[in-house]
Parts: sequence; structure tokens; C-alpha cells
Amino acid sequence: MSSRKEDIQKNRAQLDADIVQCLKTLSSGGLILYPTDTVWGIGCDATNAEAVKKVYQLKQRDDSKALIVLIDSADHLDHYVVDVPMIARELIDVAVKPLTIIYEGAYNLAPNVLGADDSVGIRIPNDEFCHRLCERYGKPIVSTSANVSGAPTAKTFADINPSIVQGVDYAVEYRRHDNNRHEPSNIIMLGRDGTFKIIR
Repeated sequence: MSSRKEDIQKNRAQLDADIVQCLKTLSSGGLILYPTDTVWGIGCDATNAEAVKKVYQLKQRDDSKALIVLIDSADHLDHYVVDVPMIARELIDVAVKPLTIIYEGAYNLAPNVLGADDSVGIRIPNDEFCHRLCERYGKPIVSTSANVSGAPTAKTFADINPSIVQGVDYAVEYRRHDNNRHEPSNIIMLGRDGTFKIIR
């Protein structure tokens, strides 16, 4: 039997190897299937409209619906939101569960990521894999649940439809055997004036 230390080292090596492959895939306009701080997600470069289009096609989803994106730090919100309300950082700081905030006035993102009113949902993951991936990629990454539109959300890798696994360019190995059933993030819509509405 392998020791706990060996298991940790093996997991660490797998995480590192997966991040390298994800970076290559994202940079070439491909799709990744990866474990997020919530459920398993389909991801791509959120600034690449052609890559985003492939996400909608894989999910068989109407591209009039917006997608959530991940970034590594609240310090980078200004790169993608014209006017970030002060309360946004406070909400991020006090959030206990993963929190997606929908902002008005998004820019520097692929047009087909945005909502009809140029809004965008952004989350800053605490999960080590996602955080490191976002940090190293240096650009926002799409995060949408790994399921065909209308089908139940896949909460573990085993729940994911084979058509999704086969439809991406790289499927992460790390955490495939994690059977903890993670939940989607809370979602808050935040107006430029600081007013907010709880969506989920």
C-alpha cells in the first residue's frame, strides 16, 4: 500500500501535469474539462470568441445565455468590468461559499460570453487547482457546468455524460475519483450603484 505522503506527492504531480496541459489547450483555443471550486466545468479562454462558440455547441446551448468566467484575484476585476462597485470586494472577502457576482459593463471579454446588457458573471475561486490555473494563464477562463443544456448538473466526474468528456480537447485527471458532491456557486447580481439581487 502507498503511504499518505506518496499519495499526496502523486496528487501534486498530477495537478501540475494537468495545469500544464490545460494551459496548452487554452492557449490553442481548445476546450478543457476540469474540476472547479464548485462542480466539474467546461472551460476555454474567455477572450476567444471562437473557443466560446465551441462551448455552446458542446453543451447544445443557446448562445444568448451568458457564461461565468473565473479570474485569480479581485485585483483584476477592473480589467474586465468598467465600474466595479466598492461592495464587490467586501462581498468576495466575506463569502463563505463560492460566490459568482454578475457585473454590469463588462469589457475585454469575448462578446458571446456576455449577457444581453453587457453583463458578466465572475468568480474568484479559492480551490487550489482553479486558482493556480487562472493565475498561470493570466486571462479569464470560462466555467460552465459540464452537462448538455437542460440535463442535470454533473456533481462528480462519474456523473458527466460521455459526449461531454469526448467533446473537449483535454479532460483533467486530477480529482476524477473525488466522490464528494460539490454544489454550484451562489450568484448575486450587482448594480453599478451597489444595489444587489440574490439570484441563487
